[in-house]
Amino acid sequence: MAAAIRESAREEDPRPSATLTLRKILGGDILNAQLVRSQIWLVVIVVVFTIIYVAFRYQCQQDLVTINRLEAELKDAKYKALSSSSTLTERCRESHILEILKNNADSLLHPAEQPPYIITVPDEEE
Repeated sequence: MAAAIRESAREEDPRPSATLTLRKILGGDILNAQLVRSQIWLVVIVVVFTIIYVAFRYQCQQDLVTINRLEAELKDAKYKALSSSSTLTERCRESHILEILKNNADSLLHPAEQPPYIITVPDEEE
């Protein structure tokens, strides 16, 4: 009687049969095999690496979305700067300034009647 209890209380798996059937795989018999138990750390490492891969891929996609959004903002800012520069150039033209001076009669500013003088300064040689 004690021998029968000892025989049934053993913790080791029975030896798998040489034939591997679909029923054994779907039934989960293969998961109790010693081969799978000895490779459990490999399975854990593969799962951890898969989770890390998915996390990095997600972070990379989020970074790409941010880069695209910032590039669109940069393009808008460049267009606004170009428009402002064009407006400023148009307002600073001499013909536009002269027209404003003509329309503003009470201004003390008026266009020059003689051309500007060119002053030459001789170089000092030692």
